[in-house]
Amino acid sequence: MAARYVTLIGRPNDRECDRLGIVASRKVGGAVVRNRAKRRLREIFRHGQPDRATESGRRPFDVVAIVRRELADAPFAEVSADVQSALRKLRGDK
Repeated sequence: MAARYVTLIGRPNDRECDRLGIVASRKVGGAVVRNRAKRRLREIFRHGQPDRATESGRRPFDVVAIVRRELADAPFAEVSADVQSALRKLRGDK
C-alpha cells in the first residue's frame, strides 16, 4: 500500500498484537534524520493501535513501513493521518 510518506507491506500474523518493522535507507537522510523518522512512525503506530488486536475484533498484522524522504520534513499530524489511512486500507477496513 503506497501512501505519500510511507509504503506499507503487511500480512496477518498468529500473535495477539500487531508488529511493526521500519526500513529507512540512507536516501532518507543522515542517521539523525532516519532515527527521527523511525521514532515518528513508532509513535503513530503505538497511538493508533488498541492494546490487543484480538480484543478489538480484528486480526493482528505484521506491518513493514518503508520510509520516504518526504516524511522527515512533513508536519506530524499530516504524516499521522496518511499512515493511519494507509493502515486502514492495508487491513481492508473502510
